[in-house]
Amino acid sequence: MKKTLLKNYLFLLLLAIPLLHYAQNDLTEIDNLMSEQYKENASGATILVAKDGEVVFRKAYGKANLELNVDMKPENVFEIGSITKQFTAVGVLMLLEEGKLSLEDEITKYLPEYPTQDTKITIHHLLTHTSGIKSYTSMPSLQEYARKDVTPMELIDSFKNEPMDFKPGEQYLYNNSGYVILGYIIEKITGKSYEEFIQKRIFDKLNMNNSYYGSKSTLIENRANGYQQGESGYVNANYLSMTIPYAAGSLMSTVDDLFTWNTAIRNHKLISKESTKKAFTNYTLNNGSPINYGYGWQTVQIKDVPVIAHGGGIFGYTSQGVYVPSENVYVIILTNCNCNSPSEIAYKVAAIAIGKSNPKVADAIKLNKEQLQKWVGAYKFEDGTTRFITLEDHQLYSQRMDGNTKFKIYPISENQFFFADSFSEFIFSDTPEKTAIFRNQNGEVTGVWSDEKMPAPKKEIQLPEEILQTYIGTYELTPNLLVEITLEDGKIFAQPTNQSKAELFAESERDFFLKVVPATITFTVDETTKLPISFTLSQGGREMVAKKIK
Repeated sequence: MKKTLLKNYLFLLLLAIPLLHYAQNDLTEIDNLMSEQYKENASGATILVAKDGEVVFRKAYGKANLELNVDMKPENVFEIGSITKQFTAVGVLMLLEEGKLSLEDEITKYLPEYPTQDTKITIHHLLTHTSGIKSYTSMPSLQEYARKDVTPMELIDSFKNEPMDFKPGEQYLYNNSGYVILGYIIEKITGKSYEEFIQKRIFDKLNMNNSYYGSKSTLIENRANGYQQGESGYVNANYLSMTIPYAAGSLMSTVDDLFTWNTAIRNHKLISKESTKKAFTNYTLNNGSPINYGYGWQTVQIKDVPVIAHGGGIFGYTSQGVYVPSENVYVIILTNCNCNSPSEIAYKVAAIAIGKSNPKVADAIKLNKEQLQKWVGAYKFEDGTTRFITLEDHQLYSQRMDGNTKFKIYPISENQFFFADSFSEFIFSDTPEKTAIFRNQNGEVTGVWSDEKMPAPKKEIQLPEEILQTYIGTYELTPNLLVEITLEDGKIFAQPTNQSKAELFAESERDFFLKVVPATITFTVDETTKLPISFTLSQGGREMVAKKIK
C-alpha cells in the first residue's frame, strides 16, 4: 500500500515538473517583453498577471521619477485614464439594479434642457459610444479650459450645442462626452458627487485603499510622476485639471487594486451576473452591425478566444487591462508616460498566459510553389474591404486595396497563414468555393476569391528638403492626440501620441500617403505666408483636421 502511494506520488511529481518548467518559460517571456519596452533608465511601467484568482507575475520596470532617479515599484499609483469608464458603467448598472434608472431612459429625464436635436438619446447610447453627441476631447476649445476647474454642468455646457456627429445608434464613435453625462446622471440620482459615489460605493467596499479620484494637489503616497516626450527628450506632462476627464477618465489606481476590481466584477460583488453580462455584451448598431463594445469594456478576441479589455491615455500616463473570462486570466499594465503605450504588449502577455501566443517566423513551415500559388488572388470581404494575396520569390504577401504596403504572411499549415508579430491571420479554404477568413482582435470576416487585379501603386515623388522643412511641427488631432511631423535625412515622418513613427511619401507638394496603413495626409497652407496651418488625415472613410499648434 505504502509502495503504491509512493509510486503514485512520484508519478504526479514527475508530471508536475514539466508543467512548472513551462510556466517559468512563460514568465521569462513576459519579463523579456516588458524589459525590452520599458528600459531601466526611462519612464516605466508596472504589470500584474493573474490566473484563476492567483497572481502569477507582478513586477515594475523603469523609473517612477526621472528627476529624482527613483525606481518604479509595483505599488506605484497612476492615473488610469479611460479605464475609469468601467467604474462609471458599473455605477450605472448598480443604480439600474436598485430601480433608480432604466437603460432606455432618455437623457432629458435627467437633463431636461439638453438639446437632443430632434433625436432620442438614451443611457444605453451613452454607455456604448453610439449617441452621436460630439466628444468634447475632439474639440479645439478644450485647450482653453484644460487647466481650469469646472463643474460637470459647465463641462456639459461646453459641448451640448455642438452639431451631432450622427443619429443615435447609427454609428459607433468613441466618445468621452457620453461618460461625462453618465457621471452627472449618477450625481443627479444619488445626490452625491461622482467622486464620493465611487469612493464610498466601490473603493471603500472593495478595500481599494490605493485608488482615488485624481488630484494634482493632494499628496498621494507612491504616486508615479507623469511624463511625455518633448523635442529633445522627456518633459513633465502638461497640467490637466482632473475635473476635465471627470467620469470619463479621472481615476487613479495601482495594479493590485485593479486586480481586486476585476476579481470583484468576476465574482459579482458589486453587480449581478445578469448585469455583468450586460456590461460584457458586444452591442450592435441600428443596422445590426457589431461595435465590439459593451458597457465600459471592449469586446475583442485573442485568436478565437473572447476577451474583455480597455485601455486609457491621459496627460503623462497610459494603461491597458485585458481579461479573458473563459480562462480567468487578467493582465493589467500601467505606465507613466503617454509616449509608450502598453496596449500591444498587454495582449501579447494575455496570449502567453492562455497558451495562444503569436507564432514566430521561425515556426513557419515550408510549402512548395504550387501550395502557395493556390491562394493567390483577390478576396472580397463582407466588411467591404478587398485584400490581394500575391506570390513573390516563394513568399506570400497580403495587401488591402486601399493600402500602400504589402505584408508577408507565413504558413503554419497548408491553409493557415499568420502575420509576423501580430494576432492577424488568414484561414483559406477551397471547398465549396475559394474563400479566406481574416481574423484579428476585432473578430473575423469572410472573403470570397475573385480574379480582380491589384490597382497600380501610388506614385511617389521627391520634394526638395526646403519644402519638407516647412511642414515640421506639432499638429493637434484631439487634445489627447498630437502628431509630430519631423524631417530626418531628407525624409518626412509623422508620429501620433503613443504610436510609432511612420514615413510620409509625397504625391504632390501638399499631398502625402503612408505605406504602413491606408491613409493620406493633405496639408493646408496659408496663402499669404505660404506656411502650413493644418493637415487633413483621410483614413477608413473618415477625415479629421489637425491644426498646427507649434
